[in-house]
Amino acid sequence: MKKLTFLHNPRFRYGSLSTALLIIAIALLLALNGLFTALEKRYGWRVDCSFNSITSHSQVTDELLRELDMPVHIYALYEKGNEDLLLFELLNRYAAVSPMITWEQTSLSLNPTLATRFSGSTSGNAVTTDSLVVFCPETERFRVLNAKDFLTLSIDYDAGVYAYDKLTYESSITSAIAYVTQDVIPVVYMVQGHDELDENTAATLVDFLRSNHYDVRFSTLAEMEIAPEDLLVFLAPVRDLTDTELTQVTAFTRQGGAILFACDYSDPIASMPNYRSLLRSYGFVPKAGVVVAAKDDKSGYFDGNRTVLLPQMQPTDITLDLLLQNTTTLLLSTPRAFETPEATDNRLTVTPILLSGEGSYLHSLSGSTSLAQQPEDEIGPFPLALEAYRFSDTGDVSRAIVIGSTSTLTSEYYYSMTHAQEFIIRTMEYLVDSAASNLHIMARTAVRPGLSADALTLGSLLLVLLPLSVLGAALLILYPRRHK
Repeated sequence: MKKLTFLHNPRFRYGSLSTALLIIAIALLLALNGLFTALEKRYGWRVDCSFNSITSHSQVTDELLRELDMPVHIYALYEKGNEDLLLFELLNRYAAVSPMITWEQTSLSLNPTLATRFSGSTSGNAVTTDSLVVFCPETERFRVLNAKDFLTLSIDYDAGVYAYDKLTYESSITSAIAYVTQDVIPVVYMVQGHDELDENTAATLVDFLRSNHYDVRFSTLAEMEIAPEDLLVFLAPVRDLTDTELTQVTAFTRQGGAILFACDYSDPIASMPNYRSLLRSYGFVPKAGVVVAAKDDKSGYFDGNRTVLLPQMQPTDITLDLLLQNTTTLLLSTPRAFETPEATDNRLTVTPILLSGEGSYLHSLSGSTSLAQQPEDEIGPFPLALEAYRFSDTGDVSRAIVIGSTSTLTSEYYYSMTHAQEFIIRTMEYLVDSAASNLHIMARTAVRPGLSADALTLGSLLLVLLPLSVLGAALLILYPRRHK
């Protein structure tokens, strides 16, 4: 038998050793990569190098997640190969902060029962491909989020078109988690008995509130079993409250009950002393007439109609999130104005939410359909919506909001072309003192800004320094060799 002399060949011996060491090194690198990938996912160690920090979350989210005492499971309904990697990275960071947050990627093709299980979506969204379902098993509440919940639109008034502006991954997901873990679902009573809008005429608003898991009921005041944590809604009554009803509502507000008022310029509030007294108790003083935008204020009205106003949103408790996310476009059709709040006592605070534009005026249409400004017309701007909170003798806080146009709340057309839904949700959260109303989270820029000569960022530095460092290393190695 021949000796295997080739085993003693140095080329084989050293080549085999090199190969073995290379294999071991590759195996170690793969193991380390798997280990650090798992640690990154578990503890959220990965650095966010995106230009808009879209996969990072704010301190507001961090505090909410750390205080969670109910499990929340998130279904990411994305097909393999069509994942939203930025969204998934953000979900990993949520799960890293709180063990109460878990999530999984699945698809409707593999799990079609999810569409049935979570039918009757929150925020009006159906369960579709490329959506999130945020679900709390303990409360059995859920919210469905899709692409429109993660993007905001801004309007170009000159071109008359909308464009994608901001990304709202964090604010939408955090608000959904706050909602599904909320302890109590508030009851919203739509007051009847005074020729208010009924369930048919207010169907768009009712469907929207119910889709967001508010318990909406239509009832007369005499038939209500109302509690201080509930909400009363007056949708354009045209007949006055009785003395008994006013006493009942006043007792409700003294215990901390909240009220939403919506009225139109044509409502005969001047002939409704009890209803007017209820409004005045919150500092809401309606003015007669309709608000007309100034002709040269092109950004103050819509599509050439100077009685369909694009109001200016003011920074308040309910609008701060909307302003941060640039979701501020609302339409008020033939709106009623209110007096500008004067200084009140330390028990009542009143703040304008929406204002008409500069040069707007208050016009009476009685006996004429002309919108031409008259010498006696009062000049604005005017408050078109206000918020108020009032302390009672017992220390309870009663909140109220008044809006000078019911169409903002009830028009399906306005829902589709403005940010009415976002505004209504913030309004409801403020009135029922929901925790989600305090989630002031900055939206992230959706489109990468263009490069400029003075934009010397870390990314551009690395783009230059990395090739230079490689070139420098090559020169250090090659220079000594040229003399050999």
